[in-house]
Amino acid sequence: MRRARQFVSIVIGVLAVAFFAPVRADGLLRPWTSAGPPPPPWHVVGLPQQTKPYTRFAIVDLDGRHALRVEAESSYGNLVHAVAAQSGPLHLAWSWRIEKPLEDADLRQKRGDDVSVRVCAFFDEPMGDVPFIERQLFRIAQSRSAEPLPTATLCYVWDTQLPVGTVLPSPFTRRVRYVVLESGRGAPDRWVAERRDLVADFKRAFGDEAAIVPPVIGVAVGGDADNTHGHSIAYVADVSFSP
Repeated sequence: MRRARQFVSIVIGVLAVAFFAPVRADGLLRPWTSAGPPPPPWHVVGLPQQTKPYTRFAIVDLDGRHALRVEAESSYGNLVHAVAAQSGPLHLAWSWRIEKPLEDADLRQKRGDDVSVRVCAFFDEPMGDVPFIERQLFRIAQSRSAEPLPTATLCYVWDTQLPVGTVLPSPFTRRVRYVVLESGRGAPDRWVAERRDLVADFKRAFGDEAAIVPPVIGVAVGGDADNTHGHSIAYVADVSFSP
């Protein structure tokens, strides 16, 4: 039961998507067009009954663009945007940069499972494709959550240690898989543009259990430092989802 309770907390915190929030009928993301708080339906999701600080998100003017500032300080949080279920060729694009990286992060172990910045896609994988034990734990988590939970999450991360191209599961739950796109400290003033084929990347990360790529039902941007108790600052801009 201890493992089940931990799984519930992690799944709801890492994967939670407020499907009850409005979504755009065209399945696209609402852009960040002005400085200030992120506009709805973007919203912050944390852990159940979270007592630790929330990662701070704010739209700022930076280098002539509206960018999301992601600041984590012994904190946890995701900025989430639900979308109408989308299948077929799918692409996720964005630009990001690191101002202050997490030096002690190590995604291979629970005590180091933090990232300065991540961009994630939520998939509605059929329960029949989820391995049996994880399926039972997921059902417990779903029964205790007020919101529907995605069964698979693919997170692109900027890590400080692991080499680019590394694919690995979260040390807390295999329902989350990481893809390391950038590695190292980065240059504080250098933007890096990314464009990912979600279908190809899902097959690469979850191909051990799913033969068919499920629909995408949400996108998130996040950062956390609750396990390492560190401090990081990163920026994300021009996030677009192309169904």
